[in-house]
Amino acid sequence: MPEEFYKTRHNHFGWNEMGATSRENVIVGLKPVMNYVVACMTLFNSGAEQVKVRARGRNISKAVEVVEMLRRVFLADLVVADIRIGTEHHTKPDGKEASVSVIELFLRNS
Repeated sequence: MPEEFYKTRHNHFGWNEMGATSRENVIVGLKPVMNYVVACMTLFNSGAEQVKVRARGRNISKAVEVVEMLRRVFLADLVVADIRIGTEHHTKPDGKEASVSVIELFLRNS
């Protein structure tokens, strides 16, 4: 994928608008929920002021579960600073367009 497309797509969606650097991002995928909870905890314990949890498609519910587990069990003073939802459009190898829902949850530990 061309580098221009990658930058445009993420800049359009607000990749660094909330101050999150690439090291402060947790991208939720196919691994178990606790892996992402531990990743967030590690980032907060290493001094990150804000962590962005990002997921696409069917992993959106898992991202919400990660944030809720962090709030209920591990970090009682965790604040969800912002929630962004959107749609990414991709062209499949066969030429068809596909739309995928995206969520970004910006977390701050008060």
